This record gives sequence, structure tokens and C-alpha cells, in this order.
Amino acid sequence: MKKVVKSCCQGSHSECGVLVHVVDGRVVKIEGDPDHPMNKGYICPKGRNYHQFLYHPDRIKYPLKRTGARGEGKWGRISWPEALDIIAYKLNEIRKKDGPLAITTSMGTGPKGHEFMIFQLAYALGCNAMNVTHMCYIPSHIAGMITMGASNAQERGPDYLNSKCIIVWGGNPIVSHPPRGRDILQAKKNGAKLIVIDPRQTTLASKADIWIQIRPATDDALALGILNVLINEKLYDQKFVDEWCTGFDKLEGRVQSYTPERVSEITWVAPEKIRAAARLYGSTKPAAIHHRVSVEHHTNSFQTLRAIYIIMALGGNIDLPGGNLISDFPKGFKGLVGLFNDPVLQPPGRTELNRLGAKEFPMYSGAEAVYRPISHNPTVIKAMLTGKPYPVKAMFAFNNVAVCSENTMDTWAALNKLEFSVVSDFFMTPTAELADIVLPSATWLEKEEIPCISYENFFAVRQKAIEPLYECWDDKKMILELAPRLGLKEWFPWNSVEEFNNWQLAPSGMNFNDLRERSYVMEPLRYKKYVTRGFATPSGKIELYSSRLEKNGYDPLPYYQENPESPISTPELYEKFPLILITGARHIAFFHSEGRQITNLRKLNPFPILELHPDAGKKYGIGDGDWAWIETPRGKGKVKMKVKLTSKIDPRVCSAAHHWWFPEDPGPEHGIFKSNINVVTSIDPPYDPIVGAAPLRGLLCRVHKA
Repeated sequence: MKKVVKSCCQGSHSECGVLVHVVDGRVVKIEGDPDHPMNKGYICPKGRNYHQFLYHPDRIKYPLKRTGARGEGKWGRISWPEALDIIAYKLNEIRKKDGPLAITTSMGTGPKGHEFMIFQLAYALGCNAMNVTHMCYIPSHIAGMITMGASNAQERGPDYLNSKCIIVWGGNPIVSHPPRGRDILQAKKNGAKLIVIDPRQTTLASKADIWIQIRPATDDALALGILNVLINEKLYDQKFVDEWCTGFDKLEGRVQSYTPERVSEITWVAPEKIRAAARLYGSTKPAAIHHRVSVEHHTNSFQTLRAIYIIMALGGNIDLPGGNLISDFPKGFKGLVGLFNDPVLQPPGRTELNRLGAKEFPMYSGAEAVYRPISHNPTVIKAMLTGKPYPVKAMFAFNNVAVCSENTMDTWAALNKLEFSVVSDFFMTPTAELADIVLPSATWLEKEEIPCISYENFFAVRQKAIEPLYECWDDKKMILELAPRLGLKEWFPWNSVEEFNNWQLAPSGMNFNDLRERSYVMEPLRYKKYVTRGFATPSGKIELYSSRLEKNGYDPLPYYQENPESPISTPELYEKFPLILITGARHIAFFHSEGRQITNLRKLNPFPILELHPDAGKKYGIGDGDWAWIETPRGKGKVKMKVKLTSKIDPRVCSAAHHWWFPEDPGPEHGIFKSNINVVTSIDPPYDPIVGAAPLRGLLCRVHKA
């Protein structure tokens, strides 16, 4: 029997519509859905090859219990009831003995876990809640929310196809979010001007009208320089600013010292190129800005993001065709924020949590949090390791913590010290190797939900193409079955995943079967919604001078702060470590640490790559295709990568791939200390003072032939 199932891929953040071809109960092909409004038929290698995940022989098939020493690789198969009973018993024991904050959940983004369910479990337990969002998305979300009451400068927000000028800042969407990258290229064909700000000449940068090859981690200086030109040359939308912005006079004073000449000295960008970019953006309407995580990976990430949102505001390109839209979901849709704010899901009696990071980062982890408070990952890892400020003894992880956290060696040592850990995953990752209980997770091809990553004006269905293989479970089902065992039923008032899905859709007048039939629900975009309801800020306007930052003791205006390690701040260190390192370079084959065991994907990117300029290669005696060691003053070791010599990077800069491990290598480490760039990063301060972001771009390093 043959059938084609319409669903939503979860191989990355894109949430592309797909057509899953099933023959006699087996997935044989995955194609892009030409009718889906996100990708319009496009599909990347991850989605096209996802059935290789599904049927991979190394997939975790049954619940497993550790039977030997931690990391020894000895496991016994157990039943689901037994696994859940053990988890509940151990977590309840630790809650009683050490308090709920001695427990942490952990999740990543994209293909693993259900963001709401995992957060809900953490809130119900009253425990810590790890996430990678101190260095991805939430800094931008908080900056956008306190500035204009919207987070609309990442994939969700820019109206690319109707724009006449697009700035892509610190992102490579052709690789990281291909449907959006394709939209940008189409807009360029339609006549839009393109400005790309990136230290590397990516494919997108090579097509730009203006490519700004910035010194890594100086984006805030560049943003302030652009603001200087916009304001002093009166290229901003004066009517919009007068009517809908507050604090312009204070901003005007702040940017005066950031002349293009001064900013040029900081950023390595010529003054006239700074002026040209500002003039092109300021004189073109409508215009849109797209930024991504590169600008979140340094110690002044938050103020950088604030400055980018302010550039957007001064252009007046808010919630209009071709600008940066404010999401307007179909009526009755209960998305992620709606779920978090639903009073039914917040039983009374929860006291304020002393989550790790709450004191240091109250707007990220504490009482002033714009999003639900999230524990600060590096602080949680240190608490596991040292017991300070209080011990963390148990973890329930839905991601590959060992590979994806800063300072791999400290993280590895911390995970080894846990009294109890549970990992839900598809494969036996290094993190799972250290667990006491390992749970087999269902892929997106085997589960049903409304994707948590929302679009501008529609939502779509993710429905299973086949029944879950072996004894794999949807993570939502795991949590729903575990909650009563933990005495937390009131926080999870659903008896099944189907019931939860129907409840989530009920305000829209639909159930999950209805959505299954329709594939997606879309309503026409409405523009300039702020005219009738204002902006969701304390003043009801865009706050160039932030009242919330001022209230919390932070500078209400953006400013430039030099990276703690740089040619300028630490010249003596620069002599010993004479290259500026970018970590986190992506490849379209992989989503962070996932996919290294998938044959078709590994063929596309078989080795971890270090990009180095030919002049630097000659200087350090390294040829194209050689393996080279990378060392930094912050890490606790060195890693090696295969060198790609390219003139598309500055001779003073090198770029390293991220999150590498080798599933084919022996456990428990699976090679995580060989080539994972996180080995040479640190969990120690300094951090961004508001969101706790760690410096992952702009580090100093040295390289030598392996």
C-alpha cells in the first residue's frame, strides 16, 4: 500500500512542509511540499535524508538501564513502566533530600524535545531548567521585547520578498535557514539591495551590494556607527520616530562619539563603507533586517541586539510590507507563548524560584525575566562540578549536553559527578553514555504535534507518517506518563498526546484531525497593528531609551564594549595567540551536533573544517587539506581540524566548525575531545551582564600543523 503524508520536518528550525512517501508501512522518500507557505517545495539534505535517521541500525530502540560503571557501556533493557518508576523514585528522592533545585532539565532546540512540555516539567518540579538560549535566540527575544514588544529580527519577522533593502547581520540563512535564504536571493533577483555583515564571504555575502567584513565581536560598534550616520544625516523616519519612539534625544547624544572614523578603527571596516551601508538602508523603503546567533556570541551581545533593533525602528520599517513584521497568528492559535501564559497551566502556590543565574541575570533567569526564567547553562554546569552556590545532583536531558556546552572537559567532568541522570535521544551520544537511564525518542516522522516554532501568520501540522518503531516514544508522552508518578498531575491536565493536541487547538475551533486535513491554517497579514494597540512596552511605544533596563540598573542605551580578549584589550596575549577565532561555522548537512552518523550527510561534510586564509597558512606552515591544532588561552586542551585555505576570510581571522563528535569512535567519549571546538571555550566569566552570553566569537587563538 502506498500513501503520501503531509507533515512538517523537524530536521532544523525551518519547520518546512514535507510530503512523506510511505510504501507498505515504510518511509521510502521525503520531498518538499510545494503547497506549504514556508518552503514552497524546497527541502534541504537533512530533511531529504531523515528516513536514514529513522531506520539507522544504531538507533536507541528500548528503554535502557545502566548495569556497569558510569561510561562503561553496559546496559540492560527494561520496560517503560520500570524506567518511569525508577526516574520518578530517584527524582522524588533527590527533591526530598536536597530540594527541587538539585535537579535540572536540559533541552536544545530543533529536532529534540517539545519546548513547552520540557519547560512545564521544570516549572512543575520547581527545578532548574537548562537551555542553550543564553547564546541562541533569547538574547534577541529579550532585546526585541523590551525595545518594541516584539522579537522580529530573526527568521520570523523580515518580509524578505516585499523588501527593497535587506540587511543580513551575523547570519548565513542559506545554510542555517534555507527557505529564508532562498527568499533573500529571490528578493535580490526582484531588485532588492542586499547588505551582508559577516567576517566570512559566504555565498550570500558574495552576492551583496555591500559586504561588510567586520572584525569578529565588534558588531555593537558598527551598529552605533550606522546609527550615528542615520541620525546626523537625518536619514531616519522622523515622523515615525516622533510619533512612536521615546528617548530619541538621549540616543542622539550617545551615538555622537561613534563616528565612522572611530568605528572603522574598532571594526576594520572603512568609514565610507559604514556610511554607504547606513545611507543605503536609511534611504530605501521598505527595508528589513535579519540577524542571527553570531551577534549573540560575545560579552556585549545584548546591547548589540538593542542597537540593531533601534536601527530597525529609526528606519520606520516596523510591521509594514517589506519591513520587519510583528507576528499575527490566526485567531485562537495557542502558540508557545500562549501555552506558557495559560492560567490553567500555572497552578497556585509556586514561589519564586532561585534558579541558577536568577541573581546575576534577573532578566534572563530571575524575577524580571521577559521569557519564562531559564537557568544559566554555564552556572548550572559549574554547580554540578563544584556544588556552588548549591549542588545540582540530577539531570533529565533531551539534548547532547556534553558536546554542545562550553568547555567540554569541565562539562564532561560535571556530568560524571551527577548522582542520577536521564537522557532521551535517538542515538547513544556521549551525554547518553553517562546516563543511568536512556530513553528511546520518536523522530518527527513518528509523532504528532503543532510545531512550537511559530510562523508570522499561520500554523501547520506535524503528523506521523508511520507508527513509532521499536519502543520509541514521543517526548510529550514520556512527560505525560511521568508527571503523575512525580505527583504533578495538576500541571499536566491531559491523559494523552492526542488530548493535549486537541486542547491546544480548541480555541481555534478545530481539533487535530481538522488540522491534519487542512495541513496548515493561514490568515492574511495585517499591517501597522501598533496604530490601534500600540507597542507592548511600558510606554506603549518603541523605547530607544529602555525603561526596563533603567529599572534593573543597566544602561538604557546601547554602548560598545571591547571583547575581553582581543588585539586591543589584551595586546600582550595577542602576541602569543595571533588569530581571532570564530566558532560555530555551520554546514547545511548538520543541525548542530546531529547527523554525524548519517551516511548521506557525512559524505557532504566528512571532516571538521578550519577556514584559514592562504597568507596565514603560509605563515604557519599549514597547507590546504592539512590537519591543524587550535589552542586558545581559555580552553583546557587543544583540538584539531582539517584546514581549508580560502581568501574569503581575513588573514587575521580563522573560522572553526562546531559541535563535532565521532559516533564511529569508541564510547563513552566518541571523540568529543578530538575536534569539538567547545574544548577550547570556557564556562567561566566574563559573560554578557544581562543575558549571560559567553564569548564564542572573537576569541584569540593560535594554530599549528598537526
